[in-house]
Amino acid sequence: MKSKVAGIVFIIGSVYYLIAEAICATFFNASFLNTYVFHTISELGIPGADSPLSLLMNSAFVLIGLTLLFGNFYKFKDFIIKNKTVFYILTLITSLGVIIVGFIHGGNPLTSGYHTLGAVMAILGGNILLVIIARSMNEFANFQKITLTLALIGLAAFWIMFFSMDNVYMPVLERLSVYTLVVWSFIAGVYLIEK
Repeated sequence: MKSKVAGIVFIIGSVYYLIAEAICATFFNASFLNTYVFHTISELGIPGADSPLSLLMNSAFVLIGLTLLFGNFYKFKDFIIKNKTVFYILTLITSLGVIIVGFIHGGNPLTSGYHTLGAVMAILGGNILLVIIARSMNEFANFQKITLTLALIGLAAFWIMFFSMDNVYMPVLERLSVYTLVVWSFIAGVYLIEK
């Protein structure tokens, strides 16, 4: 029963995030495609005329952070055979990072440093967490292989993004490094429900 509850939470959190971002991108002060290609996710969360639904985007940040925290601590921890302490620490870092992004917006010189810190905690912490999960479960079957693949994609995208922040396509790299954790949350939800 705990597996199904955690699985449902993972799926709801990940789907809510993707739908919320798509809705916010639809109403952003740019075309839908341009928003995804040329505007960062954080821009969707800055209150103002450019993003009239910023509250929705920020709620998605907070919810995906709480989803990961609940899902991992409530049930997924039972599947982690080794490196449990690292698993717990990275789950906390990642979840707190995403929640910080939801509450402290970018674009404000007084708070942008905290927002950036939260983003790094969420993206880098989240993808390293996926590596730990993939290598700390009892076996290395399809779920673990998918988890590791997502982690490597996310880390590569983050690495490239970090050294090309002025690149016009930087938002694409940002999304790629973020979506790995969101997609994993959905896959983890399905994995738990089937257990």
